[in-house]
Amino acid sequence: MPAEPATRRRSINLPGHDPNLPFSDAVLVDDTLYLAGRIGIDPVTGRAPADLNAELKLLFDGVEAVLAEAGMSMDDLVHVQIFSPDVSLWESFNAAYVQRFSKQLPSRAFLGSGPLLLGGRFEMVGIAVRDAENGGRGREGKQKRAGSLLQND
Repeated sequence: MPAEPATRRRSINLPGHDPNLPFSDAVLVDDTLYLAGRIGIDPVTGRAPADLNAELKLLFDGVEAVLAEAGMSMDDLVHVQIFSPDVSLWESFNAAYVQRFSKQLPSRAFLGSGPLLLGGRFEMVGIAVRDAENGGRGREGKQKRAGSLLQND
């Protein structure tokens, strides 16, 4: 029986990621990306903005930036969890959330939580699969494994 190909794993961090933090912005394992929790933080103040829409823009822009760093987009997300200390914000969140997708929405949980760090009203974690719409086979063609390397047909 042939040996299983080696799993490829790498940390994905945006420029400016604090190397003293005990986590990566995301971890890519083969074609699956595991996103760490993201909060919409104003880079000037280091806190979530008072304006809800500004916070949501920063949140989604941050998620999109991490996905892009891994060569993915919001449409590659297959599962998302949203934590919020105020579940009454569900409708406001949804209005902004659906605008960020052009294809099928991922599965999702919107969970009530205790207070979030830095005054955030939302924290988003997720799992993305490269070209999830085509079964993770990649945008440039069907992939096949050869030893520990991925090759495109």
